[in-house]
Amino acid sequence: MISRDEFVSRFGGVYEHSSFIAERAFDRGLIREPLTATGVDQALAAVFRAAHEDERLGVLRAHPDLAGKLAIAGELTEESRREQAGAGLDRLSPEEHAEFTKLNSAYIDKYKFPFIIAVSGLDKDDILSAFRQRIDNSAAVELETACAEVEKIAGLRLRHMLAE
Repeated sequence: MISRDEFVSRFGGVYEHSSFIAERAFDRGLIREPLTATGVDQALAAVFRAAHEDERLGVLRAHPDLAGKLAIAGELTEESRREQAGAGLDRLSPEEHAEFTKLNSAYIDKYKFPFIIAVSGLDKDDILSAFRQRIDNSAAVELETACAEVEKIAGLRLRHMLAE
C-alpha cells in the first residue's frame, strides 16, 4: 500500500501547488490500489469539488498566466512548462505576446484569478479564441468554467503519470 507521504509526494502537484487536495483524498480513504489515472483523478476531483470556494479560488490562483511572467522567467512548474510549450506558447511573436499580456491583465482584473484552459491539443490561435470568448462570461460562469478546466488539466497530468 502506498504511504500518505509517497502519495502526496507523487500527486500533490497535480492540482497546481495545492497538495491539500492529495492529502485530503488520501486521508478520506478515497485512494484505492492499484493506482490508476481514472481512480486517482476521480478521488482528487471529488476533493476539489468539495473544497470551500476560497480554497478552489486558491487553486485557480496558483496557476500561472498563459505565456506570462513566470514563463518568461523560466519559473513554471515542469508540467506547466511542458503544457504551454506543447501549445506553442513559448514561441509567440511580439504581437501575440502583447495580446496575451493584455488579455491576462484584463482577465485577472475582472475575475481575480488567471485564465485557465487545458491546452493539450490546442494551439495558440485556439487559446486566444477561447480567451476572447471567455473574457465576457459572468463571474459565476467563468468560475465554473475555470474549475472544470483545472479538473481537465489534472486528468491529463494523471494520464501522463499513470496507466489505466
